[in-house]
Amino acid sequence: MSSFTDYIWVFVVGGLICVVGQLLLSYTRLTSARILVLFVTLGVVLSAIGVYEPLEELGKAGATVPLTGFGHSLAQGAIEGAKNEGILGAFTGGVKATAGGIAAAVVFGYLASVFFTPKTKK
Repeated sequence: MSSFTDYIWVFVVGGLICVVGQLLLSYTRLTSARILVLFVTLGVVLSAIGVYEPLEELGKAGATVPLTGFGHSLAQGAIEGAKNEGILGAFTGGVKATAGGIAAAVVFGYLASVFFTPKTKK
């Protein structure tokens, strides 16, 4: 595929994931936190049944950046850890696979808190 069509697929896949989240926020009583947990769990389940990897190949960053991609990474790390290290690897593999992303989130979250002052809603 050309790079232009890659960008289109990234936009479509990522956009559809965001649309699902917005529809859940708008038309259900689910809180944001529950939707986040639902998306991570959905990524794990779709990865386990083999659906998320083809979606990731098609949508690239559009599928890996949202929370469903985080769930997919956790599942793949746990599966790989279980294959290499047994039952203990199933518990540690997900953490190892996502450690870079978690560390980046902590560092950038801290930097944002240093440079910006939150304001309460009135």
